[in-house]
Amino acid sequence: MERFYTTGEFAKKAKVTIRTIRYYDKKGILKPSSRNEKGYRMYTDQDFLRLQKVLSLKYLGFSLEEIKNMTINDDTLNITNSLRMQADLLHKKAEHLRSVEEALLKTTKVIEETNQVDWNEILNLIHMTSMERVLVEQYQNSTNLDIRISLHDRYSVNSQGWFPWLFSLIDFQNVKSVLEIGCGNGQIWKNKQIQELSHVKVVLSDISEGMLLDAKKQLDGVTGPELLFQSFDCGKIPYPNQSFDRVVANHVLFYVNDLDLALTEIKRVLREEGIVYCSTYGKQHMKEVTELVHEFDPTITLSEVSLYDRFGLENGSGILKKYFSSVEKKEYEDSLIITEAEPLLDYILSCHGNQNERLNGRKTEFKEFIKKKIREQGQVKITKQAGVLICRKNS
Repeated sequence: MERFYTTGEFAKKAKVTIRTIRYYDKKGILKPSSRNEKGYRMYTDQDFLRLQKVLSLKYLGFSLEEIKNMTINDDTLNITNSLRMQADLLHKKAEHLRSVEEALLKTTKVIEETNQVDWNEILNLIHMTSMERVLVEQYQNSTNLDIRISLHDRYSVNSQGWFPWLFSLIDFQNVKSVLEIGCGNGQIWKNKQIQELSHVKVVLSDISEGMLLDAKKQLDGVTGPELLFQSFDCGKIPYPNQSFDRVVANHVLFYVNDLDLALTEIKRVLREEGIVYCSTYGKQHMKEVTELVHEFDPTITLSEVSLYDRFGLENGSGILKKYFSSVEKKEYEDSLIITEAEPLLDYILSCHGNQNERLNGRKTEFKEFIKKKIREQGQVKITKQAGVLICRKNS
């Protein structure tokens, strides 16, 4: 039988204060499993796992609001997935701490040997020791990307999948070098056919060091091409003119601050017979998700900017024709049939808009709203409109 604990019993067994448990309840981070006939909070063994996760994330540097967002669906908490996620975070933090330790010892040794202070090294130490928030943000970006990919993997009607389809479009004939702009977690290259590309050098680039770490982990052990991982802004690509036969920019150009500069740089590093593959969305993409959140709260916006207005399937060809001699558009036919509330809620919370702020304190209510929609309709069907613009430097 399930064991129940009062707040005092629960706090004593967990070796935390009663005040902490009550505070987490008040903030909506750790609600009791139930209340008894007198209205007192009652906790179960499952709540110890939730508390462990909260305390672990707090130790790793996440704010209570961030922890709340990350634990909203923990009523279906998978123990092994939760522990693996925490272990991965601790590993990344340990790697960073080792780097800080090495830098401190190196700087100490230089000062002792020269009796002089290198202020550039001191500035570097300041930068390194203030990186905790950056590590947290990198992890969140990576996690959000995984959530969005997972939703499409689980519920897409098209069984081929976006990444295999995109990979199949790339012409590797007589190709020696490929550059990917904004590689994310490197998902494109998780393809069996990559083993045939032993003659190719692939440079995976991203402005986020955290994303590159995830890409390295994702592609560890992959055989075939030579894989290089580099962090840089695509507005300043550190390669000579005409360095690459192919350039891939998968769902990234609408995030670029200076698109003109980025496309100029891409054209510069592309060989004369080179090809660029730029994927993006259309205006109908995931429109039902927006309609769903607006029905619940019209003030919610899932993106700070309209990505397809910046660079989409409707205007992308016109933008690219200023830089390349020909542009061909190919669309990916697909849709989502969603039958569970939790993955859709996770997807919505992973977006770049104001949803976390507007849903503060109402996430459970919103989750029930999604569940009701699915019960009434049997499913939620979502339009997908995405494709690739294939550009040739010289036709």
